[in-house]
Amino acid sequence: MELLKKTIPVTCAVIRQEDRILAVQRSRHDPMLPGLWEFPGGKVEPGETEEACLIREIREELELEVEILKRLPDVNWDYGNVLIRMTPFIVRIVTGTMKLNDHDAFRWMTVADLMSLDWAPADVPVVRGLMSEAGY
Repeated sequence: MELLKKTIPVTCAVIRQEDRILAVQRSRHDPMLPGLWEFPGGKVEPGETEEACLIREIREELELEVEILKRLPDVNWDYGNVLIRMTPFIVRIVTGTMKLNDHDAFRWMTVADLMSLDWAPADVPVVRGLMSEAGY
């Protein structure tokens, strides 16, 4: 009998700056999905809203203050050992100078170029949604 897996709620930020979107590369030393590209974010803590989680995670990971502009559709993804429900948000930078505290690299990408990166699987539906919205 298969045990039911708990779904972990996470958030991610589609950070827009002019006509570019920020992609960050997971650490090569990360035990889960090392070296893959993703939108920054993380796990929602107990009692925390998705919005509060996103603002906290971006502050911790990138040392940026962001403003949430729009919530995008949730993505449910089964990584085999864990299920996640990822809530993406479109955000803009309010203040701060970006510093990578958890990631190996970053790139500012046009929507047309997003699929040139090797994305974490749960982020792919977000990328596809952005491309579809932009007419690609």
